[in-house]
Amino acid sequence: MRPVSLDEVAGQAHLLRPGSPLVALADPAGAARTAVSVILWGPPGTGKTTLAQAIARTSGRRFVELSAVTAGVKDVREVMQDAMTQRDLYGASTILFLDEIHRFTKAQQDALLPGVENGWVILIAATTENPSFSIISPLLSRSLLLTLQPLTDDDLGVLIDRAVADPRGLDGRVVLSPDARAALVQLASGDARRALTSLEAAASMVLPTAGDEEDAQAAGVTITAEHVAQAVDRALLRYDRQGDEHYDVISAFIKSIRGSDVDAAMHYLARMIEAGEDPRFIARRLVISAAEDIGLADPQALQIAVAAADAVAFIGMPEGRIPLAEATAYLATTAKSNAAYAAINAAIADVRAGGFGRVPPHLRDAHYPGAKRLGHGKGYIYPHDLEVGVATQQYLPDELRGRRYYEPTGRGVERDIAARVEKIRKILGD
Repeated sequence: MRPVSLDEVAGQAHLLRPGSPLVALADPAGAARTAVSVILWGPPGTGKTTLAQAIARTSGRRFVELSAVTAGVKDVREVMQDAMTQRDLYGASTILFLDEIHRFTKAQQDALLPGVENGWVILIAATTENPSFSIISPLLSRSLLLTLQPLTDDDLGVLIDRAVADPRGLDGRVVLSPDARAALVQLASGDARRALTSLEAAASMVLPTAGDEEDAQAAGVTITAEHVAQAVDRALLRYDRQGDEHYDVISAFIKSIRGSDVDAAMHYLARMIEAGEDPRFIARRLVISAAEDIGLADPQALQIAVAAADAVAFIGMPEGRIPLAEATAYLATTAKSNAAYAAINAAIADVRAGGFGRVPPHLRDAHYPGAKRLGHGKGYIYPHDLEVGVATQQYLPDELRGRRYYEPTGRGVERDIAARVEKIRKILGD
């Protein structure tokens, strides 16, 4: 079912617009033959190999494929030499597709540079790792970096429907029930290869083996969600990423963290991961939870949540489940406070209600011409000049003097903050 042209590629619409580098590279017209090398970066199953092969077929160029897992410097140099020969003798342009380029050492990547720089080959390299860390700078600077996105549910649906009907696939010998189709999309989690593999496994459960006399009667046999579950040996969760279950589970996840039930939080995290929820969405919710529900009771919580989000973006899934679990466990078990969250909400409510007043004169900017004449900045006390570091002066507008927004709790780090805030307020005269 691998596409033979870019027109058959599902997904990656942002890279396949008319006039884009990949479309130009696939153009068989002579003007497009002076094309740049590209590095395709994206999760597994998003079409890196597919795009390379489709470009080669459509453009009419020679296509040579190497895997960084098995190839060495000698193999690269042989490809370069052969590409030079083909170009000089026959005018043939060569595309070198190098899969998993991040597995190449620096020395092996250096061997690619002459061919890329001199145009002996057009390199299309694929990687699932961040190229900034896994590919040498000289090669990056000579190539165009293109980022592939996980396929959407609609893209996966198109692939599955095509595989059921296409002669290259199941050729209409099976019918997918709506639940089975939804299950395949859900289990794939944006990975086209996983979707097709699961479909093939499910079909093998209902179709007779090759040469069976009942093969002729197999047309129209239905694949159900139960067949899919049995084929992939995995329970099918009731979970629609755009439906009620999506919102119900994430709500239960956040409320379990807020309620300090680490076991419940882990359960809902596992449900989302197994259902193919976008890990970036989960990470974003953890960051919000750290700021909203934990706050200054444990200032480190936000750092851990942000680090987990960065780690998920850096390493992807399935390993990304580990930092997500670590952040979940930390947030669920640490001290909680929503005092900062409540403070900004209260302050915003006052501002929206018109309670903002004028900035006290001694706090106004005194640097622009005429400011001193207007009395701006006059009487301001510089706190660093005082031994205690806090000056007895008014900061809020007159209309809001004495208004308190931040009321720290007595939990965690905020216990110390509460004592310090009380002393400061007494010095300020609030």
